[in-house]
Amino acid sequence: MSWQKELEELRQREALAEQMGGEEKVARQHGRGKMDARARLAALCDEGSFREIGKIAGKGSYDADGNLESVLPAPFLFGKATIHGRPVVATADDFTIRGGAADAGIKRKMVQAERMAHELKLPIIRMIDGTGGGGSVKTLEQIGATYIPAVPGWSDVVTNLDTVPVVALALGPTAGLGAARIVASHYSIMVRGLSQIFAAGPAVVDGLGASYKSAADHQQAKEELGGSDIHTRNGVVDDEVASEAEAFARARHFLSFMPEYAGQPARRAECSDPVDRREEALLSLVPRDPKQVYSMRRGMDMLFDQGTVFEIGRNWGRAAITALARLDGWPVAVVASDPSFLGGSWEAKTSEKVERFVKLADQFRLPIVHLVDNPGFMIGREAEMAGTIRYGVQAMNAIYKASVPLASIVMRRAYGIAGSAMSNADRYQYRYCWPSGDWGSLPIAGGLEVAYKSDLEAAEDPAAELEKIKARLEKVTSPFRSAELFNVEDIIDPRDTRPLLCEFADIAWRRLESET
Repeated sequence: MSWQKELEELRQREALAEQMGGEEKVARQHGRGKMDARARLAALCDEGSFREIGKIAGKGSYDADGNLESVLPAPFLFGKATIHGRPVVATADDFTIRGGAADAGIKRKMVQAERMAHELKLPIIRMIDGTGGGGSVKTLEQIGATYIPAVPGWSDVVTNLDTVPVVALALGPTAGLGAARIVASHYSIMVRGLSQIFAAGPAVVDGLGASYKSAADHQQAKEELGGSDIHTRNGVVDDEVASEAEAFARARHFLSFMPEYAGQPARRAECSDPVDRREEALLSLVPRDPKQVYSMRRGMDMLFDQGTVFEIGRNWGRAAITALARLDGWPVAVVASDPSFLGGSWEAKTSEKVERFVKLADQFRLPIVHLVDNPGFMIGREAEMAGTIRYGVQAMNAIYKASVPLASIVMRRAYGIAGSAMSNADRYQYRYCWPSGDWGSLPIAGGLEVAYKSDLEAAEDPAAELEKIKARLEKVTSPFRSAELFNVEDIIDPRDTRPLLCEFADIAWRRLESET
């Protein structure tokens, strides 16, 4: 006697699950310019690798004889897949079923997805489209009571942040728990014009008196309240992209730098870029005029393996560039000053970004390369109002706490407390300085007239005396004077930077691999 009848019912239920919210709802999803959940999983993962778990879970409807008539699938899909041939947990909200709301779903599915990630040490990717939270106001009437909110399995979300890479893609309007699931990640992406994130959407905000009714339509209200222009500039979300396909590509690219779990070494990639490549353009990258800016990103492209620089968080904390890259195939985390924004001075948001990124590098054991041109923490009333020194010190603390190898290249300025935050001075300083280096407790130009006030007042020609003082101090501030006293370890030809950084990466990874 076979089980063919039961297998036929299984296939029937699987077919019903594949219909998602039904033909009309799926068409509406596509009409909004959005892929459906199943198409997203297929596009994100290696071809044919997604194996769904709990596919037939949902709410069944039966006739008077107990025979299955239909199934409303759970609006959350997950399973095991591969990305670049490596195992992951892939998840997707299904907006075609009650807008992805959890009160239409089965909470245990989401809990099991999160638990699977840390218990099996697999990266997890969340594709979020909907609220993913508790019930609506109407649900309360159905229950007949209200309750103190709780999020089942949130402890697993927290555990994942400590144990495995977590990627979150906002692929539609997300509120409440959906928004929280995006933020609780190591790398997050929004699709411009398609994604919005808010603690509560425009309708709820309107109901509380903060009206968005001035907007031309509901879509505009959502953008004004929580569009990517807002959240990729305040640091809530790391990056914005133009399409879902680009979001999937960036998620895959981010994971290519990561280990599968904290404690496992990340993988080296094949590299055809010569270790001894010396770029002539590096010799003139930093201008002689200290007030003139230059492109740090151009410098990064010349130093790291060609085509490997993967910037994260470009639109916020803009005085520092944070990126993943490779040196001779080895993955590294890069922090680089950006002199084209605020002269490279770290304000509160920049410091917050650097702190988060350094902690990410340390957690997943990626060596850090710091390209330094920092005139100090931002000063002035606005900077004080923003609490710049607190965030700056937190960034400094993260660098001092990091136990992965760190190499710093001082390309130009390193002043004040911010200058001292560029590396841990209490550890071995793997550091090289360019001849353009300019450092000290404060910029000399800013303190000359105060320090030499009496000399200038006594001089017959104060302006001429000031120029003489400047000429004397230019010799004292030469980076070679610092090297004489071994206050800096080595001054190098900028063209030698890539070979020396590749040497650092090789030594750093030799040490990191010995930890496992």
